Amino acid sequence: MRCRNTCKIRVLCSVDRVNDAILLDAEPKVQETIDTNVRIVPVGLGARSYDIVIGDGLLRQSRNLISTRHSAHRCAIVTDANVAGLHLESLKQSLGDICAGVVTLDPGEGTKSFYELGPLCERLLELGIERGDLVIAFGGGVIGDLGGFAASILRRGVNYVQVPTTLLSQVDSSVGGKTGINTPQGKNLIGAFYQPRLVIADTELLETLPERQFRAGYAEVAKYGLLGDADFFGWLEQNWRNVFTGGPERIHAIEMSCRAKAAIVQADEREEGRRALLNLGHTFGHALEAFAGYSDRLLHGEAISIGMTMAFEFSNELGLCSGQDSQRAVRHLEACGLPTRVEQIPGDTPTPDQLLKLMAQDKKVRSGVLTFILVRGIGEAFIEGGVDMSKLQDFLTRKCN
Repeated sequence: MRCRNTCKIRVLCSVDRVNDAILLDAEPKVQETIDTNVRIVPVGLGARSYDIVIGDGLLRQSRNLISTRHSAHRCAIVTDANVAGLHLESLKQSLGDICAGVVTLDPGEGTKSFYELGPLCERLLELGIERGDLVIAFGGGVIGDLGGFAASILRRGVNYVQVPTTLLSQVDSSVGGKTGINTPQGKNLIGAFYQPRLVIADTELLETLPERQFRAGYAEVAKYGLLGDADFFGWLEQNWRNVFTGGPERIHAIEMSCRAKAAIVQADEREEGRRALLNLGHTFGHALEAFAGYSDRLLHGEAISIGMTMAFEFSNELGLCSGQDSQRAVRHLEACGLPTRVEQIPGDTPTPDQLLKLMAQDKKVRSGVLTFILVRGIGEAFIEGGVDMSKLQDFLTRKCN
């Protein structure tokens, strides 16, 4: 049952750093008084600042939310066929006469490609989108990344709004301005840092999300606790079932995830340092996704769940993290129904050499050296650029066989 309480609260947040991690503190610093059903998380980036608005039923308020922050006369919606069939009419009705048209793409990770980018840009130009107008990326991570990248290069940059429709995109990919496409060499290797003007996270849209997609998105929620907030991870251990069923716990989990990401993005917008912490599990996970051909064999969040397991277990083998913390992280992911082992990937699985070759394409590689996000415990991720390759190869040999 959804919470309909309309009393007022003050949203609290501040940022504190411990070693290489960035944690959220409970003491109040900034934010406005708002309805308990709507949370506003500011992303403070100077002239590029914007709000993440989180709540139930926000899609029907899209025009008002946009118009109070941007004066566009027209906008174009970029979406996929699945989202269009479920929610497009509601968004179009809210936008009314400022909607210049809709570009509907095929669903799936394969759409995030050069093959789709060119025609998308041409279609947006045909709709007459100018520099003062908006592109609305209305979908999951694929549409958000592709639509945002198209906006970044269209007429050398037009404004865009993220309207994420999956849990993964609401807590992660819609926030922070990373846009891009995939190539056969790896995931997100072509793209740009380009911040949206607004993120509208309507939690009501998650009610139509397939269970597997929701579980995959939850991996990114758990990630924020595992990388920098042990208290939040403990809360998730107690409340994850309510996050899955909806209501105030779901909104709280999304808000906490967005606050954690906003704090890190504000400190390191272009991933020159601490923002790499957000890639906990991604060096392993992106390689697994590439091996699976960016297909439904392995969803992004499923790959990240396996990747985070590997990051904790590898950290434990290196003597950095206790076995108790490693087991605790893995137990939680398994309790939520997420995969944690390479052999759980349907079909064939990579050899150690195949996985290592794919990992070498990771965006964090510097001068041919892999950079890993490792952990000292729950909520204590750090950046490590000097991993012993013989130990890594031995680890992969045991995990991939």
